[in-house]
Amino acid sequence: MQTTNAPKTVYRFGDGVYINLTNRCPNLCAFCIKTKWKMNFHGNNLNLSGNEPSAGEVVSALEAELKKAPFKEVVFCGYGEPTMRLETLLFVAQTLKGWMAQAKFPPFKIRLNTNGLGNLINHKNIVPDLAKVVDLVNISLNAQDAETWKKIVRPAEGYEDGFDAVRDFIRLCAAAGFERVVASCVDQTGADPAAVKKIAEADGAIFYLRSFLDAQD
Repeated sequence: MQTTNAPKTVYRFGDGVYINLTNRCPNLCAFCIKTKWKMNFHGNNLNLSGNEPSAGEVVSALEAELKKAPFKEVVFCGYGEPTMRLETLLFVAQTLKGWMAQAKFPPFKIRLNTNGLGNLINHKNIVPDLAKVVDLVNISLNAQDAETWKKIVRPAEGYEDGFDAVRDFIRLCAAAGFERVVASCVDQTGADPAAVKKIAEADGAIFYLRSFLDAQD
């Protein structure tokens, strides 16, 4: 795969337009492809090198990209955890909702892909704010118990007890009225997919088993 030199804030994959807000993440997951693919994704350089885009820059890049070709959804998902930049995420999502209200583009969905640690990251319950501007939420559950979760996602200091926080986040999202809440697990990582599925469904989410290199989606 050849990668362009300029880092991408906005890029396409399948029927989606994706937003790369940050490379920061409190996890260093064993399966994360940003290390395996050297911050490249299907020809897109997602290495922001610490230069995170402003909300205005994201909106400008989005507007230009959305005009180019049809799309079905806009997804907050890059090589980092989007909720690390909550205020920017909410501003951009609200702008997208405004565009939809104005019929600026054909109807589309707004999706957030997250590790489920947003409440810990922001020290508050962020779900009510997300529910106002996001339609679909995909949450990486990744394990059936706390010990396995720590081995797989390798959380940073301060997030070691994050498994319970992820489950709580799933339950809050399930109760918040999103159109769809998905909790996922990556195959071949040491997790028990059947056990993770049981937990995900008990917490009110739809279960999704991702292949080991099933990247952004």
